[in-house]
Parts: sequence; structure tokens; C-alpha cells
Amino acid sequence: MRLFISTVSGALFGLGLLLSGMTDTAKVQGWLDIAGNWDPTLAFVLGGAVLPMVLAWRLAARRRRAVLGEAIPPMPAQRIDGRLLGGSALFGAGWALAGFCPGPALAALAWSGLGGSVFVIAMIGGMVLFRAAERRVERRAAAAA
Repeated sequence: MRLFISTVSGALFGLGLLLSGMTDTAKVQGWLDIAGNWDPTLAFVLGGAVLPMVLAWRLAARRRRAVLGEAIPPMPAQRIDGRLLGGSALFGAGWALAGFCPGPALAALAWSGLGGSVFVIAMIGGMVLFRAAERRVERRAAAAA
């Protein structure tokens, strides 16, 4: 049942990204171009995503188990640090330059051509390189301690 719900949820998410224009790199870059030819229509997509999630988070906070019976994981730490700020800046710069972020890039992979494929390969490569660098820093910190 979990696999079925995950598949339907993922398909619905991908369809929502397609219908909302989030897989159209020109539309996304128009949303981010506040000093130029700004296209505010993706604000409705943002509101349509954030408002239901506020309700969902509040409901989940009152529950001990998910609908399918599994434990609900704890909320992540809500701290703002250099790692969060740096990651946010890199994400925003990449999103503005490419017009893609991970979800829409994967949703558009089938029809986005070479540019979308290059983006996804580069995204995965960046994740692998980051994890390798993070492990190296952790090993150095452990050796210094």
C-alpha cells in the first residue's frame, strides 16, 4: 500500500509541476527576474503549495503515527547557520541560472532534451562531490580530536 501511495503521490506532484509551469525554465527565470520582465504567476504555485503544507504540518504535529501506521519522524532542528545559508544561496543561484530545481528537473527529464539531462547529471554529481567533501571534513575533525 505504501508503494502505491508513494507512486500516486509522486505522479500527482510531477503533474502539478507540469501544469503549474514549474518545468518551464523560461517561466521560472521570469519569476526570479524581479528587476526585469517579472512574471508573478508562480506566486500562486508557491501559495498553493505552502498553505496546504502549513495545515498538514499542524495536523502531523498532533499525531504519533502516520495514516499507514509508521512513526512520524521528528521535526528537523530549526536553526539558521552557515551551512543552511550557504546551501540556500547555492540552490537559489543554480535555480536562477538553470531555471530548474531538483523536483521539476526530474519531472521534465523525459522532454527537456539535452539541457535537462545535463542539469540532472550535474545535480547528481554535485550531490556526490558534496557528500565526499563532507566525509573528508568529518574524518579530519575526528583525527584532530
